[in-house]
Amino acid sequence: MHAKVAALLLPVLAAANPLPQASKPDPAQITIVDTSYSGNGCPQGSVSTTTSQDKTVITYGFDKFQTYIGPGTSPSDKSKNCALHLNLRYPGGFQYAVVDATYHGFARLDPGVTGTFLTTYFFSQDASKTSTTRYSIKGTEKLALGEVYTKTDQVETTATVWSPCGTNGILNINNRISLTSTDSKASGELSNDDATVAFTQQLHVAWRPCTPGSGNGSVGGGDVVGIGQPSSDVEFGSN
Repeated sequence: MHAKVAALLLPVLAAANPLPQASKPDPAQITIVDTSYSGNGCPQGSVSTTTSQDKTVITYGFDKFQTYIGPGTSPSDKSKNCALHLNLRYPGGFQYAVVDATYHGFARLDPGVTGTFLTTYFFSQDASKTSTTRYSIKGTEKLALGEVYTKTDQVETTATVWSPCGTNGILNINNRISLTSTDSKASGELSNDDATVAFTQQLHVAWRPCTPGSGNGSVGGGDVVGIGQPSSDVEFGSN
């Protein structure tokens, strides 16, 4: 794994603070029940996971999520994907939250080589609604020596849960990294070494119980989980 630094595993919003410590998850908070993964970039047994005690932050470590291009490589080395499937528990009522996803990796790209990191977010309950971030990284003389990069996404989510006992929703995060080249002699590699996903309740929107006739959907209607448009950023450097 390239340049994997333990300090980089903290979510952006947590900064230098430790992960939240709690004896049990807050019943009024979105929490992570469990997770699974699939794809040729994360074969079974190649991913480690760590979840905070309050079940709102999860960190993945990848051992096989790397792509390569150039002399001596095969076409299958140029593109890899890894889909993360998070089983989330939503409390009853109306919930507005932000999913913060932070990715760290390594890029070594000769001039003429372009690396792309594509991420799509969607809920299994409404797969037709997606949010996608896309980054293209062009090789330079400096990048030919290799650099650590950080990609950060923020995705808004909402949920209207009629059941007083809450409900579950499956959030899918599909990551694909790929390489292309205009020079057959140029080479490059692009990896995704880790990902941290954090769920942050937005304090400016109060959590409130959802009752029939309150205007939050039809009386007796089904639970609704939605996803909004993402904002994102990418930067290079060792910090």
